[in-house]
Order: sequence, then C-alpha cells, then structure tokens
Amino acid sequence: MCGIAGYFGTQNLNESSIKNCLNKMRRRGPDSASIFTHTNKYGNTVYLLHSRLNIIDLDDRANQPFHMGNHVLAFNGELYNYLELKAENEKNNFEYQTLSDTEVLIHTLIRDGVSGLDKCEGMWAYALYDKNEGTLQLSRDRFGEKPLYTYTDSTGVYFGSEVKFIFELLNRKLPLNYNHLNRFLINGYKSLYKTKETFFEGLKEVDAASVLKISETGNQHTEKYWKPSFQQNDDLSYSEAVKGAKEALIKSIKLRLRADVPLAFCMSGGVDSNSLISIAKNIFNYDVHGFTITNTDARYEEQDMIDYAVKELGVKHTSIKLDTKDFIPRLKELIKQHDAPVYTITYYTHWLLMESIKKHGYRISISGTAADEIYTGYYDHQLAYLYEIYNTPEYEQSLANWKTYIKPIVRNPFLQDPEAFIKNPNMRDHIYLDSHEFSSFLCKPWEEEFKEKKITHDLLRNRMLNEIFCETTPVILHEDDLNAMYYSIENRSPFLDRSLFEFCHTIPSKYLIRDGMAKAILRDSMKGIVPEKIITNRRKVGFNAPIFDLLDVKNPEARSYLLDDSPVFDFIKKDKVENLIKNSDLGNSKSKFLFNILNTKIFIESFS
Repeated sequence: MCGIAGYFGTQNLNESSIKNCLNKMRRRGPDSASIFTHTNKYGNTVYLLHSRLNIIDLDDRANQPFHMGNHVLAFNGELYNYLELKAENEKNNFEYQTLSDTEVLIHTLIRDGVSGLDKCEGMWAYALYDKNEGTLQLSRDRFGEKPLYTYTDSTGVYFGSEVKFIFELLNRKLPLNYNHLNRFLINGYKSLYKTKETFFEGLKEVDAASVLKISETGNQHTEKYWKPSFQQNDDLSYSEAVKGAKEALIKSIKLRLRADVPLAFCMSGGVDSNSLISIAKNIFNYDVHGFTITNTDARYEEQDMIDYAVKELGVKHTSIKLDTKDFIPRLKELIKQHDAPVYTITYYTHWLLMESIKKHGYRISISGTAADEIYTGYYDHQLAYLYEIYNTPEYEQSLANWKTYIKPIVRNPFLQDPEAFIKNPNMRDHIYLDSHEFSSFLCKPWEEEFKEKKITHDLLRNRMLNEIFCETTPVILHEDDLNAMYYSIENRSPFLDRSLFEFCHTIPSKYLIRDGMAKAILRDSMKGIVPEKIITNRRKVGFNAPIFDLLDVKNPEARSYLLDDSPVFDFIKKDKVENLIKNSDLGNSKSKFLFNILNTKIFIESFS
C-alpha cells in the first residue's frame, strides 16, 4: 500500500513542487520515497513519484518506482494472489529478485500486457511506463478500491492517488465544482458516483476495471479489462449456492491475510464483520484483534452482540467511545485529508477507529465493505425481492415474513408498503429522501432526478449492482482509503473478491432472502463458523452514529461556528440552517443533511 503521483507531458516540473508532493505523500507511504523521470523521443517527459508503506517484503529491494528491463512501475495496492502467480512464472524459469508482489505484477504486465490483469486478484492503482515506447498506462482495480485521479491541460496529464498530490504538481488548486457540491448537499452520497464529476472542475478519476493508455505523443485512450457478467444459474440448488459462497469467501480471506505485518479487523455485532473475523480465527487460527465504535443511540448500538461475539470467538477487542470533544477542528482536518466533504458521519467515526488501530501498532485493517450489496442487506432489497417472487408459491409466506419482521423497523416512509415495487417497479423516492425540502435551503434551488443504470433485467440484482458500481460501494471505498491512509494503514475488503462476486451473481435471486431474513446465503454459509446468535440475529444496525453524539449544537462555540459569516451562505439560506439546528431530535435524513451543510461550509472555506 503506497502513494503514487506523476505527470506526462511537455512541462518540466519544478523541484519544489515535486518535493512538496512527496512530503504530502508520506501518510500513504512513510517508509521510503523516490522519483523516476524520463523524456521520450517526442519530447514528452514522465515523472513517476512513489511513497511506500511496507506490507510485503519489507526490504529496500522492493522499493518503488520498480524497474524491470525497460519498464518502470509505481504501484499502490496489493496483489493478493502473487504467490500463485509467482509459482506459475518460476515454472517457466523466471528468477525473482525480491519477495514482493510488486515484482510479480510488473513481470505479469510485461509478459502478458493488459490481458495479464485477468489473472490478478487484488486492489491497485498503478502507473507503468515503457522507456522503449515512451508510453504510459494508468490502471485501477476491478471495483475501484484504490483511487487514481487525473487532470489534463494543454501540456499533458497529471495524476495521483489523492487530489492534493495533483495540486502540488500543478502548483495551484483547481476551481470548486459547485454543481457537485449541490449534488452532495441535496441528494447526498448516493448521487456522487452517478456522474463523472468531482468536487473540482476538470478533475477526473480513472475508471475502475480500466486502463488509461497514454501514447508517446500524449493521446489518451481508455479500455476496460473486466466486464462482470450477471447470469443466474437456475439449475443451482440452494445447498450448492451456500457451499460455493462459503468456499469463495474462505479463499478470499486466505488471500487477504497475507502480509509481513500484523492486521486488525473492523468489528460490529453483525454477520458481515463477524464472518470475516470468524473465518480468520476458526479456519486459519489467526490472532484476531477487533475494533469497534460505540455510541449512545439505540438505533446504532449493538454492544450486546459484540460482547457475545468476542466471548464466543475468544478474540482481542478494543472499543472506542464517541464524544463531542474537538469535533469541528478534527472534522476540518479530515476534510483537508479527503480534499472533499466527508460523505456521512459514519466516515468520521471510521476515522476514529483507524486512529485506534494505528495506536495499537497495526498497518492493515480488514473491513466488511460490500456485503450488503452482494448478499442483500438493505430494506429496499426486501421489496425488490417481493417483486421478483410475485405470483410464485413463495410470495404469500414471504409477504407474511416481511410484515412480521421488517415492517416494524422500517423508518423510510416509501419502504413501508410491501407492494411499492410491485405497483411501480421504477419507484426510487426512498433514495433521495426529503431532497425537495433540502433544495429550499438553497438561494437558487437545485434539483436532479434519481437515475438508475439498467445493468440486468432482474429488479433486485439491478438495484444491488447499481449500489456496488454507482451508489454506495464507491463512496465507502473512497472514504475507507483516505481514512486509513491518514494513519498509514492499508484497508482490505474481502467481500470485493472477483471469484466471490462472480459466483454470487450466478445464485438465483429467490435464494437471497429466506424467512424474512436478508443475507440468507451468507448466514447459512457461515453456520458452524460464526457464533449462532450472530447468524440468527435479524436486527440490522449498520456502522453509523447520530450527529449529536459528536456535534453539540447547544455549545455556544459550535453554534457560533455553524452560523458565522461564511461563503457557504452565499448559496445556503442562513435562517433555514438556524431553524434546523434548533431541533435537537432530527430525523435520519435531516441529521444527514445537517452534517452535509457543516461539511460543505468547511470544504468551501478550506478550498475556495
């Protein structure tokens, strides 16, 4: 896990910009830093900057940019199956000079080109330069776990793992994109990755599962190296689905436990994190240390289940309690790290979790990202499931289960009708909840309708795939990466495994929910591994926190900061904000909106 940055074009970067960029990259890579430059026959110069966080092969021989023949690689991420690929290459008499995954990746790319990525299991953002050809390629992993931004001007293309790296090489900040800020404010985090826009004008991200090729003359071309398939196997039995999912997840954990440094686990009372922890502990005998955030809101508190899991599994555990101390100053620091608003309060609390993991000496964290999107985990999944089994023998009992187990706990008014999707398959009013009201806070009202990509004909799977590729998973990965790298920690997400993902998308949708319980496949695949009460617990909590556990609006200083003169009030009505914070019992959507306002205020003041 590292930081990368660079430039390809006709400019000669000044030394102070390069030095400042490398300094900013130290959080991502505190162990070493280096730079490579080369000018091709067309007069285009490449700069590759790399800062290293030692995870695999801690020796200096694995430092980067890594040279092999006429190729140079700057790589951020992990190639989890590097040992298997290495063994395959050694059969062909290739002798490795290091024990690193970096050397395996560059050798694979040189030998097989972009097609070699098909056999790679991992997370990455890399820049590969060919000195002979004078060409550069930039790539991201299949799900976009590792970030890679680009900015192109008349001189060439700048790139980096973080926005601030590009700003340093440019020697200036880019103008704010107020349209994207409005999108964040009014429609929230699920809207952010439905567009190519970012919070800065002209700034882009390299697409996930893609390679951006830059020719020797500077022309750019993007190609996809992976396009997932979503063909359900109607001949697959339920027991076969459970067995296949179990085997794929265990293999994923095995690969992601590989490291030359110790790793920690983000822990909740739910089946997602406890599946990962239980496999590590019970299958691979790993010495697990789980970390948990606790708060005062009964909606998000699950201490009883966490205590039960810790006792049953016999794992080490650390709990971090939330409080309001230094919330605004610390949020300012986090927004500075993210070069963007913090998308929800969840990711502020996640940052506190990373702080504790760092203090305990860990360099890797394991998280349960994407389990909800792969196995079913949200309340609208229940309604989409009812739509898919409508007019089948299973429908009446499933409807009864929904009324018994789900209806009493659903707060979103649009999801309280079990036939909402049956009546209107296109109903998505629950996603941008209260956006019309929030728009009235703006001096110039802004609205953007919800849009959903048509990826597959199955309503439930299409919803889940939109979440993985356009709505929730990209948001989580963005925040997870930046939070972890602030403390020089690598974050790994075992549910984002290609084989696991592809197998789960052969499972018929009718198997995904059983007896009113989501994640049926995951739960049944973990029987005998995860403690029983975790598997059978119906309560969905989610990793979250109430805003008033952190923001004390009764505190004069906090209240004053919220309402002090600010450029944010050039387009948000101050009186509306003042009325909003008078209510100490905000509903879920309004609580999120208040957090968005605070973030937008800090972001504009920091970056405009």
